[in-house]
Amino acid sequence: MTTTADLPVVVIGAGPAGLAAAAHLVERGIEPLVLEAGPAAASAVRDWSHVRLFSTWGEVTDPAAEKLLAPTGWTKPDAAAYPSGGDWAEQYLRPLADVLGERVRLGATVTGVSRTGRDRVVDADREAQPFVVHFTTAGGGEERVLARAVIDASGTWTTPSPAGADGLPALGGKTASDRITYRVPDLEDPAVRARYAGKRTAVVGSGASAFTALATLADVSKDEPGTHAVWILRRGISGSTFGGGTADQLPARGALGLAAKTAVDNGHADAVTGFRTGAIERDGDGRLILVGEDGRRLDPVDEVIVLTGFRPDLSFLSEVRLDLDERLQAPTGLAPLIDPNQHSCGTVYPHGHRELSHPDSGIYLVGMKSYGRAPTFLAMTGYEQVRSVTAAIAGDIESADRVELTLPETGVCGGAGLFDDPAADQADGGGCCAAPAPALVQIGVGVSLPVAATEESSSSGGCCVA
Repeated sequence: MTTTADLPVVVIGAGPAGLAAAAHLVERGIEPLVLEAGPAAASAVRDWSHVRLFSTWGEVTDPAAEKLLAPTGWTKPDAAAYPSGGDWAEQYLRPLADVLGERVRLGATVTGVSRTGRDRVVDADREAQPFVVHFTTAGGGEERVLARAVIDASGTWTTPSPAGADGLPALGGKTASDRITYRVPDLEDPAVRARYAGKRTAVVGSGASAFTALATLADVSKDEPGTHAVWILRRGISGSTFGGGTADQLPARGALGLAAKTAVDNGHADAVTGFRTGAIERDGDGRLILVGEDGRRLDPVDEVIVLTGFRPDLSFLSEVRLDLDERLQAPTGLAPLIDPNQHSCGTVYPHGHRELSHPDSGIYLVGMKSYGRAPTFLAMTGYEQVRSVTAAIAGDIESADRVELTLPETGVCGGAGLFDDPAADQADGGGCCAAPAPALVQIGVGVSLPVAATEESSSSGGCCVA
């Protein structure tokens, strides 16, 4: 007779957190089934393969995964080196998926999760029922599988946040979609480079991804006259706009902001501050005009790069009982620890299975998805999450509760400061710099960055730290 304990644990997503979860489950003698929507493991990471992480190899591999890989002859890359997304996928994540073998199913898109025979309304005997996971296959078929537990590590890559400052798509954005991208473009690709070379491009966003886009556009401008960026910021510019600089304990992350700050007079971009996009219109030549919620209209641009973060796709979880924060869409036990109004990523407290639990016991959101709309996730956080969660699934509560994680400080104090309110900042100690009035300033980003990538879409704030 099959019992719930005989069923596999379904892991949604074969990215860094999902594959690490599978490795931890194997280590504990529990069978995982990893369902990956893409055609290869780490499909989302492969989408930004050209971008270099600001964490080193020593910070982006999981110990249980390394043990699983060791018998294959796998050698860990130089712990002090910085991988690109492509390096991460090919040198670590693909070999890990290969070791897991048939436990990883590719082209499997999860469409629903529930309790067997129970929709979210039914209480009777609910906890005794296994989970049921519905998914579609690459060939268009439909399948379902029963699971003793579900670990959702599907990330947020497929659901970028829009340009609209109110969280909704800017009016006209759909009709202008041919000239809008929500990813850092690969400007080493000749076809992509041709799209931006000699053009005027708006970059919407204030985090590491925006720094990366601005820096790479500045590099193009050195060889391609007429290449120019317009940096759209919802806030004013202060010292913290550029991150923690040399105070950041991830030096490559700090270098992103320092490059923009150092090159401020080079004139490769204009920064428009205090601008909250409400609409995107086309002019008579087909170029795009960004219109602010206050009615301001910017000069036309040829392209728009929107880098305003990501949000979780919760659509396939509608039949399970989740306890999510009303603001961040993160588990309510975790949300206060990662609220960007209060915390930079270095101030997040250690957390594990208890903070990630929900009313339906046995389902966990981990990795980037666990952070909901908070932008400060790091890979090492996800690895510690899955270690704790898999220990809890195995019944090893002592190990599950023993969460030990020290995250690198960003070099900025307080939270991100998600909205300009100098009076409130002074009152609550969340910052020490009054934001300037909306203005147009020259800002240069013409410095090549040896490491210009991100694991997180970080918008830093708080005190002014050079």
